[in-house]
Amino acid sequence: MIKTALYEQHKKLGAKILPFAGYQMPITYPDGIKSECHEVRNNVGIFDVSHMGQFRVEGKNAKVFLQKLLINDVNKLEEGDAQYTAMCNNEGGIIDDLILYKQNESFLLIVNASNIEKNYNWMEKHIIKDVVLKNESDQYSLIALQGPRSRKILEQIIDKKIKNKFYSFINHVFNDENVFISRTGYTGELGFEIMGSHENIIEFWKKCIELGAKPCGLASRDILRIEMKYCLYGNDMDESVTPYESNLGWITSLSKGSFIGRESIIKKEKTKRLVGFKMLERGIPRKNYKIIRNDKVIGEVTSGTQSLTIQAGIGMCRILNDNIQNGQKIEVLIREKKIKAEICLKPFLNRTSIFD
Repeated sequence: MIKTALYEQHKKLGAKILPFAGYQMPITYPDGIKSECHEVRNNVGIFDVSHMGQFRVEGKNAKVFLQKLLINDVNKLEEGDAQYTAMCNNEGGIIDDLILYKQNESFLLIVNASNIEKNYNWMEKHIIKDVVLKNESDQYSLIALQGPRSRKILEQIIDKKIKNKFYSFINHVFNDENVFISRTGYTGELGFEIMGSHENIIEFWKKCIELGAKPCGLASRDILRIEMKYCLYGNDMDESVTPYESNLGWITSLSKGSFIGRESIIKKEKTKRLVGFKMLERGIPRKNYKIIRNDKVIGEVTSGTQSLTIQAGIGMCRILNDNIQNGQKIEVLIREKKIKAEICLKPFLNRTSIFD
């Protein structure tokens, strides 16, 4: 198992550390999941996400290569922009979801930890002339500062006002080294992800905590992302389902022309759908639990948890795309018992700080 550069910091803070995607990662800290979720929603928390992979794509045909490989429209990116996108196989199944950054004449891709090798091999297989692909995953550490007060803490550290828009990034010098600061995150709150050398990110982490950021683990991160209906690779999407079946039609740019998997994606556009649901009775939904309507199985849970914000069991499920409506009553089969729930097409949370 690989240890991130922040491993010793997690140990000092008393984190419970367990294997995740080949890494030794903090799952929770002594104050517990409830405290961590509350701080991110109301104050500020900080996560070690150094397990994520980083690829660099350069060369004269870099944009052409990525436009063919990814489902979103790369032409929409200007210098300093970020874009949520995905990469599909020939059958339209999702190889990975990722964030793409346009930086000078190159592109940076942040990919899921468990998919680093698979992604690189797929991209290398389809590489074209005048494109250079680099795996830089072992060169950097990455942390996520998330919550309504994240901007205030970040501005104190870099001694500069931060005005960059959602899904954009800036470069800044910290301790005489460049750090990459993007306004992105996986919690649904105002937040920033900071990437830099291992040693520099350790110092950045310490400074954030010194200024009041609460260290948070992967367990609270999972609850926070489900509250926002954010997909997790391996749960809500994988190579067996298309972007439309994973509620990612909004990043699928069919109008841009040909890309890998396009025709297969179109064929499956209206088969199944990923939606949110809320438990109406006591019960915590988990992955693979069956979804029932009118005594028929119509799908299954892909992700589920007990929301600490709305105090109810919530989740996402992939079900047959058959006149789905907000508030539609369903049942979740939990330990052979049917528990009442309802479809939630609208957000679980009415308002967060994400656009503040």
